[in-house]
Amino acid sequence: MIRAERGCGLPLTRLCRVSGLSRAAYYRRRTSRKRDLTVRMAIHAIALEFPWYGYRPMTRALRRKLTTAINEKYVRRLMRLDGLMGARRTLRRWLSPKHGFPRYPNLASDAVLSGIDQLWVADLTYVRLRCSFVFVAVILDAFSRRCIGWSLMTQLQAEIVIEALAMALRRRRPRPGLIHHSDQGVQYACREYNQLLSQHNIRPSMSRAGMPYDNARCERFIRTLKYEEVYVHEYASVSDARRSIAHFIEIVYNRKRLHSALGYLPPAEFEATLDEPLTALTPA
Repeated sequence: MIRAERGCGLPLTRLCRVSGLSRAAYYRRRTSRKRDLTVRMAIHAIALEFPWYGYRPMTRALRRKLTTAINEKYVRRLMRLDGLMGARRTLRRWLSPKHGFPRYPNLASDAVLSGIDQLWVADLTYVRLRCSFVFVAVILDAFSRRCIGWSLMTQLQAEIVIEALAMALRRRRPRPGLIHHSDQGVQYACREYNQLLSQHNIRPSMSRAGMPYDNARCERFIRTLKYEEVYVHEYASVSDARRSIAHFIEIVYNRKRLHSALGYLPPAEFEATLDEPLTALTPA
């Protein structure tokens, strides 16, 4: 009403007095609407690239993009208004392996990390295609959360985890004493895999049976891979899945996605901030 009447030449002070508003309240509401529009446009732009962001990582992304102070409650309110928040359900199943290979104690629980290449965590999962399945094995640096090795194959055999480990070794070349932590699956317990670990002076470590929390970092990455990449795409072929998952791991997750455990930095950017990229293992 005030904006419409101002076009007739009436003074703003009189219009505010008639409507029961102060001049400050009028300008504050006007400024708030403009700010809401600017922030909501930025939220939608970020949500197009990272549709899985909740209000906490969205707030950090907005602070980096707009370079201004933004409150988490304010971002949560705008995301709710635009329908950008949703609940997720998870399904847990506990499997106990019954192979005849040795099982190793959990060394990761006693390790105190001070840098990269002190503890690697590994896991594998399946990905559904239109007419079949493929399997993905990954290796993460536990300190930086960066995915340093991965492999995708159509058969669940030892070769898939060996290929992921070989990629990680080519990229990092760790010092002796590194701990490699995984579950008790036959792929990680087999003779060929542990011989490769032994050749590079890497100490094997395994989670307790039925305790996925012992490998929580890698389990969380698998969840991220499923919810933010696999469940939002329908892969037509193995090559399509390999191309899309490679882009997510190498470009989106390692270099662009904000990680809450790293102070909302991408893993590659977090590693770039370290003073000494390669450090020796610090015992507990």
